[in-house]
Amino acid sequence: MKYPSGIKLSTTKNISYDNRGMDLEEDINITNQYYIDNNIAFIYKKPTPIQVTKVDYSQKSAIIKQAYFKEPSTTDYNGLYKGFYIDFEAKETESNTSFPLSNIHKHQISHIKNIYENGGIAFLIVRFNRLRKTFVLFGKDLIDYMNNNKRKSIPLDYFKEKGYLIEEKYIPRIDYLKIVDQVGGIYEKKQK
Repeated sequence: MKYPSGIKLSTTKNISYDNRGMDLEEDINITNQYYIDNNIAFIYKKPTPIQVTKVDYSQKSAIIKQAYFKEPSTTDYNGLYKGFYIDFEAKETESNTSFPLSNIHKHQISHIKNIYENGGIAFLIVRFNRLRKTFVLFGKDLIDYMNNNKRKSIPLDYFKEKGYLIEEKYIPRIDYLKIVDQVGGIYEKKQK
C-alpha cells in the first residue's frame, strides 16, 4: 500500500512475549477492584519482597539495575470476604490436558495447606489458556491430590471433577467469590 511521503506500513506483526501469563492476573485485578468498589470483599495482590541493591539515577526516573528476592513469596493474593481470610495463587498453563506442578513452588503449596488447616479459605485459580477455561481448586483438594498422586501434573479431569469452573463475564470479569459462596458452608462449619 502506498502512503503520502513514501511511508510504508509493515504488514508483519511484532509479537511481544514480555507479559505472557498476565491475562489471568489482569482479570483478577479487575475483578478485585470491582469487589472493592462495591464493598463486597477486600482482596489485594501481594507485592513480591525484593531487596534493591543497585539503582541508576542518571535517567529522568531511577532505574533498578540489580535486585534480589529477600524471601520466597507465599501466594499472589490475600484479603477478607464476609469475615473470612482468603489467600490464593493464580496460575496459567498452555497445556490442554494438565496443569504442571512445576508451575507452583513447594513453599506456596505449604502456605496454602497452612491457611486451609488454620480455617482460612485457600485455593488455586488455574487458567487453561488454550481452552479459555478457568478453575478454582480449593486447598483441601490440592493437598489431597498431592498426597495421593505421584504425577508431576494435575490432569484437567481432576479440575473438572474437584474444581469449579469460573464463568467469565464482563463485570465482574471472573467472579471467583461466587464459587466461594457455593462451597462456603465448608468454611462456616470449620469456624464453629
